[in-house]
Amino acid sequence: MQSRLFDHIDLRVRNRTRAQEFFAKILPAIGFTLDKSAEEWGAFEKDGGGKPSEFFGFTEDANHRPNETRIAFWAETRGQVDRVAKIVREAGGQNLEGPQIWPEYSPGYYALFFEDPDGNKLEVCCRGSAIVAE
Repeated sequence: MQSRLFDHIDLRVRNRTRAQEFFAKILPAIGFTLDKSAEEWGAFEKDGGGKPSEFFGFTEDANHRPNETRIAFWAETRGQVDRVAKIVREAGGQNLEGPQIWPEYSPGYYALFFEDPDGNKLEVCCRGSAIVAE
């Protein structure tokens, strides 16, 4: 059986140092606890117990322009979404919506939507149903 469904996310940012400061506050709260960043790129990995694990990375591109693509991270509980929301606010996240229930997505869908300092769209969500709202 497959142990995970993605290997990594590689995001572009206009200022790597600023992104490093922002994501270093948020990513550990959702399980990306190992900072594997280097001079040229940022990377936070989940602890895979000695095995390769999924990671979230970012690379500087001075010409990057954010688009409508959104990356959503899974939270185990609504409390975790609430904790991340507090961290995002303190870290300078932009255009926050929620956390709240979004019934238009699925029953019990609880999420926070926000943007990083470069305008990349992110989300932290917790849901108890796999059914998409109709």
